[in-house]
Amino acid sequence: MPVPALYLLDTNIIGYILRGESPQARQILDEKFAHSHIAVSVITEAEILFGLEYKPEARRLRAAVERFFGAIEVLAWDRQAARAYGLLRNQLRQAGITLADADLFIAAHAVSLGAVLVSHDKAFQHVSPFVSVVDWAADVTKVPK
Repeated sequence: MPVPALYLLDTNIIGYILRGESPQARQILDEKFAHSHIAVSVITEAEILFGLEYKPEARRLRAAVERFFGAIEVLAWDRQAARAYGLLRNQLRQAGITLADADLFIAAHAVSLGAVLVSHDKAFQHVSPFVSVVDWAADVTKVPK
């Protein structure tokens, strides 16, 4: 029996799902959840928790985030991720590609796990030779920050 794919969700995908901005991403998550391994990096969790600090009044969003992280596996950033980071950062440097620090940590985590990175962030288009990236939120037209 084939091993189910591991999908590592990026920060923006989770935001679109929790805020109801991408019905497509929610539908794909629901479809994949039954027969795939869905997880997030602890780096993504940290980014989302940081974002909640900007909106202390967003009680419903905070509750949704807590439910989400209670239902999904959060993967630790470990030595394998650190090794993948060194390799990936050097490959990107040689290719003249730069990423924001958190994006690079998340991409390296996906590499270390052999995971498919799920993101709507256009910055990850540049790393597709090194990281498998899919966009579940193609229905979102706004440009991510």
